[in-house]
Amino acid sequence: MEPRGDQQARVIGQKVLRPREQVEERIRVAILSGELKTGDLLPPETELAKQFNVSRTTVREALRSLTTQRLIYKVPGSRGGNFVQLIDHHSLGSAVIDSVHNLLTLGSIEFTEVAEVRQHLEVPAVRLAALNRSAGDVERLRDIVRRQKSASVDDPEVPKLDEQFHSLIAQASGNRVLASFVSALHHETEPVHYLDLSPDVGRATVRQHKAIVDAIAERDPDAAEDAIVKHLTYLRKHLAAHNQR
Repeated sequence: MEPRGDQQARVIGQKVLRPREQVEERIRVAILSGELKTGDLLPPETELAKQFNVSRTTVREALRSLTTQRLIYKVPGSRGGNFVQLIDHHSLGSAVIDSVHNLLTLGSIEFTEVAEVRQHLEVPAVRLAALNRSAGDVERLRDIVRRQKSASVDDPEVPKLDEQFHSLIAQASGNRVLASFVSALHHETEPVHYLDLSPDVGRATVRQHKAIVDAIAERDPDAAEDAIVKHLTYLRKHLAAHNQR
């Protein structure tokens, strides 16, 4: 019997993986499903080769790929081996940093694109921080502002303090995914590096940071948003003036 003309062919095939991809996928599934726990030591390469019935070279290539994905890490030495990496929001941030850095280095994306996304994410982050912050969060933010106020504009600690300030706000939001993205994107853009940090700009930045912290401390999301928008607008203005020279 011939098939009817209106009957579509059934799709029963699926992609056939190469041996290296099969090994990689099986270990990945075991990690993400919880079958392999954080800190677990994987069997030696020779044992994995026997279990999968593949060569050690194939196993080694699969493990190298999983290391790049930050799913496992290698400890050298007689007591070392391949261990399951901790999978949490910190791992997410590290993966974002690496990916964005590589894309910027290759020229696949522009610095301004990354900076714009970071700035868009900082608005909901600061609003959530105003609602969810702890007393400890406020004190840590105030401590950063105090250190920024006493630092000279050429102090090498200034960029790190700025990154800590914005990252801590995102952490205070209570949303770990949002915090990971803000921290990672800020790490790659670090606007302080691209400013002419004159004493006037330094003082203005500290005043703006203080206003942001005050709004967070008062649990006022509208005021917090207004303060950080003014701060980011100020940064964009001075970045643009610097880049046009």
